[in-house]
Amino acid sequence: MIAKRPPMGWNSWNTFGKDINETLVFEIADIMVKEGYLEKGYEYLVIDDCWALKERDAEGNLVPDPEKFPHGMKYVADYVHNAGLKIGIYSCAGILTCAGYPSSYDHEYEDARLFASWGIDFLKYDFCNFPQNADCKTRYLTMSMALKATGREILFSACNWGREESWSWMRSIGAHMYRSTGDIFDNYRSFINIFQSQVEHLCQSGPYCFNDLDMLTVGMYNQGNVAVGKPCTENEYRMQFTLWCLVGTPLFIGADLRSICPKLKDMLQNKALLEIDQDEESRPPYLVSKRSVHVPVSDEERKTAIEPLKRIGGQLLTFLKILSDFEFVIAYYNLHTDEHEILCSFADAGIPLASGYGLSMTDVFTGENIGVVNDYHKVSVTGHDCRLYRCKMVKIDA
Repeated sequence: MIAKRPPMGWNSWNTFGKDINETLVFEIADIMVKEGYLEKGYEYLVIDDCWALKERDAEGNLVPDPEKFPHGMKYVADYVHNAGLKIGIYSCAGILTCAGYPSSYDHEYEDARLFASWGIDFLKYDFCNFPQNADCKTRYLTMSMALKATGREILFSACNWGREESWSWMRSIGAHMYRSTGDIFDNYRSFINIFQSQVEHLCQSGPYCFNDLDMLTVGMYNQGNVAVGKPCTENEYRMQFTLWCLVGTPLFIGADLRSICPKLKDMLQNKALLEIDQDEESRPPYLVSKRSVHVPVSDEERKTAIEPLKRIGGQLLTFLKILSDFEFVIAYYNLHTDEHEILCSFADAGIPLASGYGLSMTDVFTGENIGVVNDYHKVSVTGHDCRLYRCKMVKIDA
């Protein structure tokens, strides 16, 4: 059964864009195994756009670019499978892909059969160049059914950017994960805007169909295809990764695993954080409190912004995430540039003082247990950073 928990893997687009080939895929596959990514749950290796020739063959089939993939896609899939991984590929619901390659509009069933014959395990299905008179829901349903008609388990990653309020119907048409935002870029404001745009829709995510906040940029440091604006700091990458884990969204690394810095590699493989993302109940976090702090927008940010800049309401955020086995996470996020103290009133988290319960709190990053806290907890958080605590409810002696 696929996608019982948020899928995990690596995707070529964020770093490499069109510059992909079978040698790169083999190198990434080897690293995913040797460097422990597969063991931690990163099982899908996804080849994004630009893998095909610009024209279909005489029989109407998509053709892997022979310069990039000289042995064909079945050969590549076999290599990835022999490494113990699963392989993903890219297509699009429109006439052409986002980069202008042949796409699957009116070719859904033949393309699905072709992908299955290669041994594909995952399809990322984008939304560029979609005909104005076509029906978005019907076309995503058509590809979903085409994949099922192959008889092969292929994870359907639907990427329609939130058109037609996709969070309200993607589960019912058979998608296993779905994008409901525009593309992520390797800067702080991009991933924060994506996260904030989905706060109201996090509850429309769960086992077998997950709201996908897009591939991670953790560890890229503006080296690659989505390098736009000011590079993220280590703290900002920690914020991004913990937000994705807290939400329980799919985790797809976008950095070059061959050169990622050791600190961020360790974070991507952090057992405590991955357990939060992969918790079997897959519950979204509950926003306990937010406090607004004015954030000035620099001239540089205005020039480099991909989307219109937004004032981020609630710069100091506190979340409660309910886990299985009677455990919880209290998470604090400081979206301001300066250090601030953030307060969590336990009454706002459903544990008022009159309940007679407190929380035994353990710092997720350090592993330090700070003891049993009741009524409230406050912590100082540096700018563009976060603090997370794994908690258990404890009866307080009268």
